Formats: sequence, C-alpha cells, structure tokens
Amino acid sequence: MSTTKTLLKINGLKVAYGGIQAVKGVSLEVREGELVSLIGANGAGKTTTLKAVTGLQPLAAGDIEYLGQPIRGRGPWELVREGLVMVPEGRGTFTRMTIVENLQMGAFIRNDREVDADIDKVFAIFPRLKERRNQLAGTMSGGEQQMLAMGRALMARPKVLLLDEPSMGLSPIMVDKIFEVVADIHGRGVTVLLVEQNASRALGLASRGYVMDSGEITMSGEGRALLDDPKVRAAYLGE
Repeated sequence: MSTTKTLLKINGLKVAYGGIQAVKGVSLEVREGELVSLIGANGAGKTTTLKAVTGLQPLAAGDIEYLGQPIRGRGPWELVREGLVMVPEGRGTFTRMTIVENLQMGAFIRNDREVDADIDKVFAIFPRLKERRNQLAGTMSGGEQQMLAMGRALMARPKVLLLDEPSMGLSPIMVDKIFEVVADIHGRGVTVLLVEQNASRALGLASRGYVMDSGEITMSGEGRALLDDPKVRAAYLGE
C-alpha cells in the first residue's frame, strides 16, 4: 500500500490568551493531496489554531511540523515563501488597490517571470475577477472579495492552502460558488485545510475531517462518515 506524505502535522498544540486557554492540546495532520475540514461552533478555537500554525499567534505548548520540519517560532512571511499560505477570516483584501494589484501582492515573494501567467490562471478560476480587473477591491461585494482573497493566496503557489471560514457572511448563492471554487482548487492538486462553521458543506468536500469543541478535537474520521454521524448531525446540522 502506498503511503501519502504528511505535509502539516500539529501535535499537542496549546494556545492561551492571557489566562484563558483557547486551544487545549490539539493534534491533527494534513497529508499531500487531501482536503481536510476542521469544523466547530464559533469560539471553538479553529481560527486560533490556524493563527498558531501560520506564526500569527504564539504557542503555549506543542509542536507544528511542515514538510517534515519544525516551524514553531517561524515568521508568517517565511512560511508563505515555503508554500504554507492562509486566506484569513474577514478576507483582508487591500481595499484601495485594484484586483490586479491585489493579485500581484500575492506574488510579492516571487521573483520568477510567470506572475502574469498565474494571474491569468486565477482569472480562469474566477471569471468575475477578470471582468473587473481594474476595480478597487473595497468597492466589491463580500463574496467577490472572498474570491479575490483566495486568488491572491493562489498567487503564492501554496503547497498547503489554509482557508479560514470562507463562506462566512455570504449569500446562499455566493456560498455555493465559494464551495465550488474550493473543490476546483483542490481538484487542481492543491492540498487544503478548510476551517468552517458550515459543517454540511465542509464535510461533504472533505477527504477527512476533525470536529473541534471548546479548544479540543472531539471527533475525527473520513468526511462522509462524520457527516453521517448522529452526534455531528445533532450538534452541527440541527437534526
């Protein structure tokens, strides 16, 4: 049986804000080619976990390995250079820059000559961005800004793409579009760790999933198996 390379491994992660422990010993892994979903209610510690992975939040305890190497204490910019790229909750677009300028910022770490070609690839995934390439990001809808944030992250050529609540605050039609795009990006060979409150959609896409509650992983397994689990359906799908 062939073994799949583990790209990201978190072991015993603890993160505290003041005296409050937000993440309490979380362990999970993401293997090459997977789409892994991390679901849980608001305040479960999902975003804090991603911030710790990407160097935006100090660790109280635990280890994080990326591409087989420890990355605790590394700066976010260093990790982006190595292909660990996050689309943050709230999108974080450069509102006074155009769509094209935002995409160019995603390639800021690169010095190759294929940036323009990669912008065209992003436009192939997001035709709406191409139509509005010279529009200021701050004048776009929330869904369009989410597309732009995802496109900007792709410009860094991620080995692992971390998506933090990409459907939050969007209309149902735009939610459908965003999940279609997540599936498309994964289908193009990008390994994805998807953090989502929308458990049904996230687990429906996932190779594997983890359920987080009050700073701890309470369940894990194949995405479809978790989606069919009565406990998950009761807690997150209102059944």
